Amino acid sequence: MFTISEQDFFSRRCVWVNGPVIVGAGPSGLAVGACLREQGVPFVILERADCIASLWQKRTYDRLKLHLPKKFCQLPKFPFPNHYPEYPTKRQFIDYLESYANHFDIKPQFNETVESAKYDETCKVWRIKTISPIGSEVEYICQWLVVATGENAERVVPDIEGLKDFGGEVIHACDYKSGEKYQGKKVVVVGCGNSGMEVSLDLSNHNAQPSMVCRSSVHVLPREIFGKSTFELAMFMMSWLPLWLVDKILLILAWFILGNIENYGLKRPSIGPLTLKNTQGKTPVLDIGALEKIRSGKVKVIPGIKRFSCGTVELVNGEKLEVDSVVLATGYCSNVPFWLQESEFFSKNGFPKAQNNWKGKSGLYAVGFTRKGLAGASADATKIAQDIAKVYKDDLKQKKQKVSTHRRCISTF
Repeated sequence: MFTISEQDFFSRRCVWVNGPVIVGAGPSGLAVGACLREQGVPFVILERADCIASLWQKRTYDRLKLHLPKKFCQLPKFPFPNHYPEYPTKRQFIDYLESYANHFDIKPQFNETVESAKYDETCKVWRIKTISPIGSEVEYICQWLVVATGENAERVVPDIEGLKDFGGEVIHACDYKSGEKYQGKKVVVVGCGNSGMEVSLDLSNHNAQPSMVCRSSVHVLPREIFGKSTFELAMFMMSWLPLWLVDKILLILAWFILGNIENYGLKRPSIGPLTLKNTQGKTPVLDIGALEKIRSGKVKVIPGIKRFSCGTVELVNGEKLEVDSVVLATGYCSNVPFWLQESEFFSKNGFPKAQNNWKGKSGLYAVGFTRKGLAGASADATKIAQDIAKVYKDDLKQKKQKVSTHRRCISTF
């Protein structure tokens, strides 16, 4: 792996990488690095933060656990420790990722924000320009570029009328840590996905008074069905049954276990949960206790917001609520369009144009964009490393043959 001394960092602007450059040191980027290390291919990982998995380390709430069983979340070639619970905590997952990086000797170049990446048609190489917090610039030149910044690189902040005039605290869910400081306060949680549900649950557990905005429809499924992971059960059924039938079965089982969620102001989509996930990328909520809080009235479900004003929020139904704080559980988006100068492989929303597409042209790859979580990222990382390693090893073989031929010619002469 290529490394840069402190002196080189400030004195050199152009760096040739004898393997791929991976942008992003989250789970996806680490997985590609580990698979390349196993193949004997050098690489450089560029990371804008000062640590690996910055989303997990700096932009998640304290109570977070993996929503899926650990066997569906482990990265290639390195299982979770046996003593880990079925659903590891945030801290346990971070420890796992740090052990993963140490095991495969992965050392990203931290505090390097990629400003642009463009393929040079003349030289047939990628040029990746980065800048550090102190203004130092480096240009990396390589044959392969792996985009591993993922689906959740940037927070989404909606433009809601009057929000700037609200006067109280307004934060995105990525800045929410715990409901401890909200005890006794009235908090509006904007969004009813997994983050919105868990933040509302955590607020209620800390004796706050959360109101969760449910503007659109949402699928809520139990995390487990008859002691088995709902996700695992769905994967098993999909190996035997068509997708539409699996959706029907899951909804029947969810109704049997959770009841009719529309009685509590939560409207289900007309499209089944797995179909919706595959076509629109909308993940169903896996309930871990929020629904019980909603039933008991400790978490209030409210319709869409019309506008904010000083200390109050007006809903689309005309109701007005006094509010102390607002948490925007409004999700994340890809940041690829801001720095990657390419339009054939990636669409304007920062996702590959073809679903489950991991390979573009001219040595461009994507990992972590399949909307299939860590399992999807791991599968793509393995394929990417194998694909790059084949070309890399063929090139090495050809170079050795040329050197050998050259030496024979010299000795004959």
